[in-house]
Amino acid sequence: MVEVGDAAPDFTAPLANGDVEEFALSENLDEAPIVLAFFPGAFTGVCTTEMATFEDNLDDFEDATVYGVSVDAPFSLNEFRDQEGLSFGLVSDSNKELIDAYDVEMDFADMGYYGVAKRSVFVVDDDGEITYKWVSDDPGVEPDYDEVAEAAAETDE
Repeated sequence: MVEVGDAAPDFTAPLANGDVEEFALSENLDEAPIVLAFFPGAFTGVCTTEMATFEDNLDDFEDATVYGVSVDAPFSLNEFRDQEGLSFGLVSDSNKELIDAYDVEMDFADMGYYGVAKRSVFVVDDDGEITYKWVSDDPGVEPDYDEVAEAAAETDE
């Protein structure tokens, strides 16, 4: 289990940002604080609301860089970005390595869907250290956006 104070698990994964580019966390720490917002799936109700709320509140994150993370394919994530008017990038964890590394994997067994991200948020500082963690076992619960913004601001000091 990844905890506050731990080194953030590094990763390289496709980034949907209008195009599809390779994104390595360790190569982007100069954008810190980095907010990694894991969500179960694009085009679903609560996930759409969550990503739209991050978009609507980007000004509250001052110098932080927000990334959504899900197991959806990068091409699906680009379509999701377009439909929802998101300006920040979405990381594709289609191989499910990130949800494993950050220990945020969950199943929707009653729906026959396995290996998606728990709704969770991590803030990473410029040294690659996790300074904030929030994980929900209930996919219907959204993070406290003000708390995340405050954590990112404190990380930036």
